[in-house]
Amino acid sequence: MRSSALLAVVVFGAAVAVSATSHKSCPLDGLEIEGLPSSIPPSQLPLSFVSAAIGTQNYTCSPSNNYTLVGAVAELYDISCLGKSTLFTSVQDWLFGMWVDAPADLTSQALVSSYTLTRGSAVLGDHYFVPNPSGKPGNSPKWDFTSTGAFKGNKDAFVTVEKFAGSAAPTGPEDIDWVATNGIDGSLSAQVYRTDTREGQPPSSCQHGSSPDIQVKYGSKYWFYGSKLQH
Repeated sequence: MRSSALLAVVVFGAAVAVSATSHKSCPLDGLEIEGLPSSIPPSQLPLSFVSAAIGTQNYTCSPSNNYTLVGAVAELYDISCLGKSTLFTSVQDWLFGMWVDAPADLTSQALVSSYTLTRGSAVLGDHYFVPNPSGKPGNSPKWDFTSTGAFKGNKDAFVTVEKFAGSAAPTGPEDIDWVATNGIDGSLSAQVYRTDTREGQPPSSCQHGSSPDIQVKYGSKYWFYGSKLQH
């Protein structure tokens, strides 16, 4: 199957799974992270959005001959309306299964940059990395809702963050860490938590100077707390 056709199948299926109902009509009362490791304190802020995501964790080979994270790219789907259904606990697995089955030439950038089927009401926004807004070395995670859904065109509908807590995934070493972050720029959210991760870990070693940069597919849930946006 051609990449473009597979992309359509993945995104259409995701839109059906997460619901055609708008986020605004689906209350988040009672939704909370299950199995949160003790090293990550639960947020004390109101839950604003909850999403399932698929994308890639991006790595480069360091002089120490191991892979170092340099960024990520992902598409986020609104799962607010699944909060009271049995699908809520497994929707990230369903999405990730389709993402794993996609052909190798379908990149995460192609997934995120598609403006045909992916820009429906089920899409909350995009995730990628940007230079640290505080001026510190390195890049920072950013979630961007400025071009999708209810917040399309709202220049403040983003958040850039820094990590304040984390833990190895309780599901096993093949899955990337669960993390909690504080917002440092933007009005989208005061805190973002990544949970229910699926894969995303790089190989254990590489050869500096000869091993290419790699993208490793992953899935997760992202929880957004304390938004300043009206929705």
